[in-house]
Amino acid sequence: MGGAVSAGEDNDELIDNLKEAQYIRSELVEQAFRAIDRADYYLEEFRDSAYKDLAWRHGNIHLSAPCIYSEVMEALELRPGLSFLNLGSGTGYLSTMVGLILGPFGVNHGVELHSDVIEYAYQKLDFFIKTSDSFDRFEFCEPCFVVGNCLEISPESRQYDRVYCGAGVQRDHEDYMKNLLKVGGILVLPLEEKLTKIKRTGSNSWETKKIIAVSFAPLVLPKLRGNSRPGAVPLPSMSEVRTLQDLARISIRHILKKTLTGAGPRPVQRRRLVSGGQVQLRQRRSQQQACPMLSNHYAFMNRLIPESMDNNSSDDSEEEDKEEETECRAVKQPKEEEEEETREAGALLQEAPVNRLRERILGLPLPEPLKMYLLHYREK
Repeated sequence: MGGAVSAGEDNDELIDNLKEAQYIRSELVEQAFRAIDRADYYLEEFRDSAYKDLAWRHGNIHLSAPCIYSEVMEALELRPGLSFLNLGSGTGYLSTMVGLILGPFGVNHGVELHSDVIEYAYQKLDFFIKTSDSFDRFEFCEPCFVVGNCLEISPESRQYDRVYCGAGVQRDHEDYMKNLLKVGGILVLPLEEKLTKIKRTGSNSWETKKIIAVSFAPLVLPKLRGNSRPGAVPLPSMSEVRTLQDLARISIRHILKKTLTGAGPRPVQRRRLVSGGQVQLRQRRSQQQACPMLSNHYAFMNRLIPESMDNNSSDDSEEEDKEEETECRAVKQPKEEEEEETREAGALLQEAPVNRLRERILGLPLPEPLKMYLLHYREK
């Protein structure tokens, strides 16, 4: 499923295409998509396919098409502090994007059938936390994954504000999914080949909206263990008590971010500048390729103009030299413009990785172990 938008050369260009096609419609969702590089969730040998609007599967590892994730993120209507349950959490790509919006006081749980995929998801989560500057630009709700069949969740489990199911659901299991929701909550799932948004408006009342046609692998039914009923999946606790130390770190980082940025994460504008520089350079290169004689003329003129051998040459010779130099400069101008644009784009690319929060924390008059705790022990 996918192929609704053109492939991008990088993550930002893919997001630009999703925006242009109206799959991404809100700034909050756009920021989350730009903050996490989709290619980081691919195996290294398949990274070249990461920016195509196509689903990807390798063994038990699976990613839906970007246009599907875009519709899901928009339909969930996420905001800070909500609780989220991802049924079939897979690589953790969607859960990590959701965590950027939920903030440190949200709840972010996932249930995944395959233990090897859980291990893969935690590897990718650890890589994101340790290496991505986006972790410092957002208030993050770290996802927690458990192994199990999502159809074996105990009926006594707490309900969630937002639920997403990443496998095809038939009518037989629709009520089961609905009961995972709080009143006022939103469930997004592929229901009989349609991506569907269901809002719980009361104890026994619902609003249903069909979004787009989709094709998902069906839910795997639980296996019976002899004559016994399937075992219940133990979901993580939703009422975990935070330590005072953890709360202090959240508060200090929040205060420092406000003094640095004033209005929360702003990754989109900076990324657009970099992307814009790349677009200009591509346009300049295409223009030069369309006019090969210009480049050849420049090379030819450069070889023809000799250095001055005698400072006492005649006025006529000086005038001819000036005319030739003027012509040479005119021919060289497109090349110089390209070099200048390359330098400007390079400066933007060098400027992007600067992590001001990290620099601020390292500059605080605090013991080194406390600084590292505030940084979540992250690598530079």
